[in-house]
Parts: sequence; C-alpha cells; structure tokens
Amino acid sequence: MNNNTFCVIMAGGIGSRFWPMSRKHMPKQFLDILGTGKSFIRATFERFLPLVPVENFYVVTNTMYKDLVLEHIPELDPKQVLCEPIRRNTAPCIAYAAYTLQKEHPNANMIVTPSDHLILNEVDFHAIIKECLEYAENNDALMTVGIRPSRAETGYGYIQKSNNDLISRVKCFTEKPHLELAQTFVECGEFFWNSGIFIWTVENIIKAFEKHLPDHHALFEAAKDDIGTEREQKALEQVFSESKSISVDYGIMEKADNVYVRCGDFGWSDVGTWSSVYQLSRKDRYANTKSHEGCYTYNTRSSIISVPKDKIAVVNGLRDYIVVDTDDVLMICPRSEEHSIKMYIDDVKFDGGEKHI
Repeated sequence: MNNNTFCVIMAGGIGSRFWPMSRKHMPKQFLDILGTGKSFIRATFERFLPLVPVENFYVVTNTMYKDLVLEHIPELDPKQVLCEPIRRNTAPCIAYAAYTLQKEHPNANMIVTPSDHLILNEVDFHAIIKECLEYAENNDALMTVGIRPSRAETGYGYIQKSNNDLISRVKCFTEKPHLELAQTFVECGEFFWNSGIFIWTVENIIKAFEKHLPDHHALFEAAKDDIGTEREQKALEQVFSESKSISVDYGIMEKADNVYVRCGDFGWSDVGTWSSVYQLSRKDRYANTKSHEGCYTYNTRSSIISVPKDKIAVVNGLRDYIVVDTDDVLMICPRSEEHSIKMYIDDVKFDGGEKHI
C-alpha cells in the first residue's frame, strides 16, 4: 500500500435514471439497488481499501449529502468529505479535489472513481490500478481505464487505442455512439468502453487544467489559499458559481495529447439504467427479476418488479416492463421506454410534485 496514493470518490450525482427509487434526498450511490447488502458508495470504498489507506480517501459530494457519506463510510474524518455548493459536472469536482491535495500532498498520486459502479473481479482490477499508478507516477501521463466491450452498447463512451500494448496512448474518444457505429467499434477490436476511472499525479492533472481549462484553473488557483480554512465554503461558492459545467472527459481528456489507457475485463458495469440492473440480477424461470419473494407474477415475462419489502405485489400480463413502487411513487413503463424517465420527472415537477423527485 502506497501512502502517497489518494483515492477521490465522486458522489455528487442524483441518479435520476433510477427514479423513482433514486431521489434527490437519497440518490443511487447510497442505495443497495442490486441487493448485495452494501450501498454502491460503501462497496466503492471497500474496493479501494487494499490500495489506499483510510486517511487518504476523499469523497467529493453535494453539501446535502455530507451526513449520508459519513453514515455509509464512518471510517472517514468529516474533513475528508469535500462538499460542492452546487453541481458543475466532473471537471470542477476533480479540480476541487486536486487543489485540495496540492496544498499538503503536491507530489501525490491520485485515483478518481465514480461512487456507483459494479466490479466483479476485484483481484484483476487491483492489478490494473497498480499498473496505472506506476505508469502515471513515472511518466507525463493522464491514465484512464478501458473495458473490453461485451456488446454494442450505445449508452457508454468509447476509447480507441493507438496500439496493442497493455498501456496505449489514446487515439480518440467517442461519446455514446448510435447502434450501428457501436457495432462497428466492437467488431474492430480497437475500441473499449470508458469506465470513468482515472489515475494521474496531482501535478499532471493541475497542469492539464492550466492548459485545457484555464478558466477553471484560474478560479481554483485564486481560491487555493482559502481551501482547508474557515474561508473555504465562501470561496467555493464563488468558484463553483463561476465555473462552467463540463465533464473532465470533454474538458481535458479529449484535448490532451498525453492520455493513456490500460484496458481490461474485470466484470465492470456502471449500473446506469434499469436495463443494466435487469442484466445483472438473478431471474426466475420466466426471466423476471424481483426485489423479494413477495412479488407474485402471472403471465409475465422479462420484467423488473421492484417494490418495498413490506409490500405484496401481484403482477399479471406484462412482458418486458419495469414496475417500481415506492412509498409515494409508482412507475410502470416498458423497458424499451426507460429513456423517457427524464420526461416523467419533468412532468411531475411541472405539476408541482417536486417532493416526489
């Protein structure tokens, strides 16, 4: 275990694609959607514990989720939870963590990971992360982890390698291609899913911000003396209000010429949609996945049934549907229409149902 390696967990999203289970007050990363016995954020923390000391973890989240983070990861000191005043996508999130680390650990190695992904083969995953850490520490490199695609997936970003080396310079990024292009990528063999996991040194990522996102760099540079003091909250409110909302992929990774990828196959999923939950969950003989034994299905096939454990559900005559019931919201929609969840949320909001979002 390297005491100079830090892990930054990004946990500020609201997981709207998992509505109505995921809500503003209790988003996806704090839920056990797959029934593993652990929330996503807890599983993420434990996944990196063999690589990073407890005191070297940081969680970047929205201010409203600080107590939830400490509830799910009680090992953390409250100072290890960095609170964004408003959401501004991943670039400002990562900048906040990088400039925080720069004050006391300017030579640190930095792992950045989403809080809500699934990884089944953690042994292989740990080996790949160690390789990336070693490469990033000894080279001017921004590392990302690629996943060998198992299907033509239109919901993921793709990374094209420039050669067949284990660690390869990235040729290009393509964000969420249409189905025909995704099929071409899979057949080509040069394209890999973008996991959203990054490894670099604090020095190199700050240099990248200075070069590719100079406005963000200037804002955080001006506030760096306030970070870690009683003035931090006020300074961050100004920084985030003036920061453009942009992902680190668009803002830096697609522009930089020192981006490298280490690809692997370790049972990864971003568990980003109800369909991905369906793919990963145990199914009955009629290909239905149910949240508990109190779900009774008749003439029903290939459907997701999720209801509270204290509620009995009887479902008859559905095929390829999503049924999600909570205390205050019931959603029933075809699996092929789950892309409409954002529209459902907008309509509920418009009709004054903010408390149900």
